[in-house]
Amino acid sequence: MGWQLHGDGRNVDEGAIVAPHERLSWPRTIGFGAQHVVAMFGATFLVPIITEFPPSATLFFSGVGTLLFLIITRNRLPSYLGSSFAFIAPITAATAAESTGAALFGILAVGVLLALIGGLVMLTGTGWIDALMPPVVAGSIVALIGFNLSGVATGNVQQAPWTAMVTLVVVLLAAVVFTGLLARLAIVVGVAAGYVFAVIAGSIDFRTVSDAAWIGPPDFGTPEASWAVVPAFLPVVLVLVAENVGHVRSVAHLAGDDSINRLTGRALLADGLATTIAGAGGGSGTTTYGENIGVMAATKVYSTAAYWVAGIVAIGLGLSPKVGALISTVPPGVLGGVTVALYGLIGIIGIKIWIDNGVDFSRPVNQFTAAVALVIGIGDLTLSAGSMEFTGIALGSVAAVVVYHAMAQIERLRGGRPQDRTAGS
Repeated sequence: MGWQLHGDGRNVDEGAIVAPHERLSWPRTIGFGAQHVVAMFGATFLVPIITEFPPSATLFFSGVGTLLFLIITRNRLPSYLGSSFAFIAPITAATAAESTGAALFGILAVGVLLALIGGLVMLTGTGWIDALMPPVVAGSIVALIGFNLSGVATGNVQQAPWTAMVTLVVVLLAAVVFTGLLARLAIVVGVAAGYVFAVIAGSIDFRTVSDAAWIGPPDFGTPEASWAVVPAFLPVVLVLVAENVGHVRSVAHLAGDDSINRLTGRALLADGLATTIAGAGGGSGTTTYGENIGVMAATKVYSTAAYWVAGIVAIGLGLSPKVGALISTVPPGVLGGVTVALYGLIGIIGIKIWIDNGVDFSRPVNQFTAAVALVIGIGDLTLSAGSMEFTGIALGSVAAVVVYHAMAQIERLRGGRPQDRTAGS
């Protein structure tokens, strides 16, 4: 758990990086840890607000999950585990149909399955994941999840159009006016501006904040066994696998250390266990955060010591009911403005997967894989089988996998073109 001091502990030479096993002086390390807290905070706290989960519990378990991740990956893989937006749709559906406890059971189930996949990857490698989820499939699943949530975003906008407009406009301006870390925090800046506008408009009640204690345990929850909600959560596993694999590869590339790729199985196992613990205690499911990878790319500081700081700070925030109460006061208009951008970005990330991997849409296999999956997901086709309900995200994800592999197999049998490149190529 020790770190080697990088140089004089104060400066990073041009062209050099602070490696995961290194650190700067502790004051500087704490400062970089604080940057990671800010980078993760905007997205992490939005998930519990949108899903009406306790923010304090979500922050607490994101911190616990991050520390667990660092331990399991042997302190060699710098990553923060924050709330995953892939959970929003199934949590919302499960809570509306049954209860928050049922939604927690779905999160727990995802965590267990992801941990098992992590163990399998540690034994077999990631080749089978690349074969199961080529870029056209992975991109389609990510895209349909983002676009499936568009109705939730516009519904919040309609509750307070002016607040939503102010929030969205500030997000867009911050993304292009600012540079560096501030540009990456455009969502946080937009939320802050929209929140101030809502305060001026008198639409926020601070009584719950005043009544909340400064220090106290998070508002923990207990899962309630409900297998009926599990089908809606299963596609999230595919997204978490794709995110973790992609993020590990990104960190390995940016840090110039290919050996980091060998930690992929451990990363999946760690995220699975972190999500399981969160589901068991009342928090939302977790995933590795691209926002924090962006901070590392900008600062050239890949020290895992900074992530220990970030995890500990997140746990501290989770132990403050007043912080949780303040987060809970964010009004629907602010959420509407910011999620119009966020959910759209999730969809665009899926499209970016296609572009980055050169998916050839002149091929009918790729055309129909994306077309069928997107229409099912965006249209939110819902089918029932007994007590089980399969939503658009679940059916669209299954369709992406089945359509691609069925058509690709037929194409191969008739001597057609070879398969697409894998997602990592």
